[in-house]
Amino acid sequence: MSATTPVRPVLPPDIKARKGGQPLVMLTAYTTPMARLVDPHCDMVLVGDSLGMVLHGLPSTVGVTMEMMILHGRSVMRGLSKAMAVIDLPFGSYEESPQQAFRNAARLMAETGAPSVKLEGGAHMAETIAFLTARGVPVMAHIGLTPQSVNTLGGYKVVGRDDEAAKVMADARACEAAGAFAIVLEKVPQGLTRKITAALSIPTIGIGAGADCDGQVLVIDDMLGLFTDFRPKFVKRYAELGKLADAAIATYAGEVRARAFPGPEHVFADVLPVKAKS
Repeated sequence: MSATTPVRPVLPPDIKARKGGQPLVMLTAYTTPMARLVDPHCDMVLVGDSLGMVLHGLPSTVGVTMEMMILHGRSVMRGLSKAMAVIDLPFGSYEESPQQAFRNAARLMAETGAPSVKLEGGAHMAETIAFLTARGVPVMAHIGLTPQSVNTLGGYKVVGRDDEAAKVMADARACEAAGAFAIVLEKVPQGLTRKITAALSIPTIGIGAGADCDGQVLVIDDMLGLFTDFRPKFVKRYAELGKLADAAIATYAGEVRARAFPGPEHVFADVLPVKAKS
């Protein structure tokens, strides 16, 4: 009798050990079906607070709640067998103090089963990152453009040009020193990305930061062409599923109005057909 060896899920030490190796692949997912689709192809799956904009129609990620992250985190975990889940701590759930951050990170992990969390912020969040990692919470950091701070930053702009470069580098080093196992660089200039990636011993994951990172992440709905409200420069559309869906829905609507759907093959008879005797 043979037994199938179960697939061992990817964990934070595995990700950290991939520094400088084959590039890490990361996409977002917010539902079980999408998690099942990306799981065979990704090293990590981000349950991002981008779900507020992509799924719930919010103008930014600021309005996302812990309850929303837990709901979608549970859904994604049901669809993963290999890739490692990373769940965003939403705005207002960790900035007040390290203790607040730990309570909410622990809740996210306990109620979803996810093995890691992500939070935004550089040097000013180093104390919090250290507090969490010392207590068993693996943390992915996120610097450069931090969408939860969009109201302070004044928009979704590139971060790290000219005089800002030294600060972004300092943020990266502070997150590494605090114990983050990886760090997202968002909308950071390519040359600075290259320097940060070379300077750190932990993987860098880029989104709008160039090809020199140790890995890349995109919002799944952006790269599949499902989210069409706007399109960031750094997004490559690998499919136009939104257009395909629009065409399919239009065809369905036309067939319903023409009474062409449902057809004979889609309905049930009033009486079961009599089976022929053998």
